[in-house]
Amino acid sequence: MSASFHIGTQGWSYPDWTGPFYPEGTTSSRYLSFYAKAFSAVEIDSSFYAVPPASHFLGWHERTPESFRFALKLPGELTHELRLRGGEEVLKTFCKRAELLEEKLGVILVQLPPDFTPADRPALESFLERLPTGIRFAVEFRNREWLDERTYESLRKVGVAHALSDGPWIERERVMEAALSPTAELAYFRWLGDRPQLSDYSQSRIDRSAEILGWSKVLRELSGQVREIYGFFNNHYEGHSPASVRQMLRRLGQPVVDPDELNPQLSLF
Repeated sequence: MSASFHIGTQGWSYPDWTGPFYPEGTTSSRYLSFYAKAFSAVEIDSSFYAVPPASHFLGWHERTPESFRFALKLPGELTHELRLRGGEEVLKTFCKRAELLEEKLGVILVQLPPDFTPADRPALESFLERLPTGIRFAVEFRNREWLDERTYESLRKVGVAHALSDGPWIERERVMEAALSPTAELAYFRWLGDRPQLSDYSQSRIDRSAEILGWSKVLRELSGQVREIYGFFNNHYEGHSPASVRQMLRRLGQPVVDPDELNPQLSLF
């Protein structure tokens, strides 16, 4: 078995990408259509702040090809305010809206706060049991105390993936080790960096090529254990996440669409 890769960025609506990624003059309403010509998946962060209206999901579906996949962040009302306790109607509404993406719905990310500790395990296990069938979920812990076999077994029991992030919360080496103990048929990764104060996302400003090489080796090894691997880069990882995605795709031996293929003007210089 060799996994299929769905590697993309966290979001697509960045005016700074116009020129180096989107063709000059591209309106924001056309960003996603151009994005989907370069990458096969995207993580949507806006759903963390509120349940998007149905029209947004329908529009996203309409502007992307059949093979495209969306990862959606579960509303923070459930993860950060209610801390997985209650919220049945919010969860039901969100999942119903997400299903409007049909075959393009890849996975829903449950991002938990750093102060959500194993003391909250009963809430987590109750929440996992309440998740609807037919939708795939991934849970991201930002507290290292969760990274143990008991947690992995809880996730395996319900077929939920363990989402892993390269960020300031857990040491990279420990995260990489956890990556090789998958809990579902899909794996989920997020490359966030340490959140430097960047205000311009038009070009890469931090060299993380060594880290990307290391992660590509992990993903290659993991690809024999799962069916699909999702991974998303934040602009703060290197400064310009489309370039980070292309670098990872090359390391994985996957097809790459260069900016000049989207923006013919770039090939003139």
